[in-house]
Amino acid sequence: MKTLREVLADADARHVAVGHFNISDLAALKAIFEGAKELQLPILIGVSEGEREFVGVKQAAALIKNLRETYDYPIFLNADHTHSIDKAKEAAEAGFDEIIFDNSQLPIDENIKNTKEAVAAIRAIDPSIVIEGEIGYIGSSSEIIEARPEASLTLSTPEEAVRFVTETGVDVLAPAVGNMHGLLKSMTTGAADAEHKHLNIERIKEIKAAIANTSAKFMTLHGGSGTEDADFTAAAQAGMTIIHVSSELRLAWRRGVEEGLKDPNEIAPYKIVAPAVPAIKRIVIDRLKLFNP
Repeated sequence: MKTLREVLADADARHVAVGHFNISDLAALKAIFEGAKELQLPILIGVSEGEREFVGVKQAAALIKNLRETYDYPIFLNADHTHSIDKAKEAAEAGFDEIIFDNSQLPIDENIKNTKEAVAAIRAIDPSIVIEGEIGYIGSSSEIIEARPEASLTLSTPEEAVRFVTETGVDVLAPAVGNMHGLLKSMTTGAADAEHKHLNIERIKEIKAAIANTSAKFMTLHGGSGTEDADFTAAAQAGMTIIHVSSELRLAWRRGVEEGLKDPNEIAPYKIVAPAVPAIKRIVIDRLKLFNP
């Protein structure tokens, strides 16, 4: 079976993207894995610091390892948005395939300094782990918000991308290119005229070209939920090798559980959460098809 690094290299060469979906329970993992298997596409499972605290760091690693070995399937685990070196080391020691060290909320000089230290610490534990760094502000969490943060409208530049990658030595770069964490409330209505996020595809191309000869062979699009469908495909073709979707899955999970709670006599947890599985799976399949047209 290919390693994550080999899977990313193959996707990059074909101008498609590997889907990255977050979990915090077995219902979401079941839905994501079934969707990926149905399309026979590799998949990245993400667990943020908060999700890792709930699921368990070693437990999340064991779940993904079991699925990969049992089904001989390219499913990989990412320590999403890791903000401290101690948390990064914890994920590395647990056997995660990728770690995102995110200090993008800090001024770029501090971000570079801290990310460089994190890269050294992670590689001292396991040099095979794929390490990602982030520049630019795209919001702070996957949630439903009233209005887009003004700071999230600022795009990362090719110049700061080259500097960041060169000085930190990360394998993957996550820039700000019009993306944003979370969903605007107007995006949750399902209406035909609902607002969507729009990406700056030209800026993606510019950054991809600028870092072509650096350590960062791949780029990640964070905050993909609510993005215009055509922009997903264009982003992959322009150089995004990994695309994250989380808030859409959380919303589908909630609505599925609400459906499961309609029977006041039902008390079996697995029956209550069951409607969330097909709801999440539909989104995963739809998104993966856009990432891999």
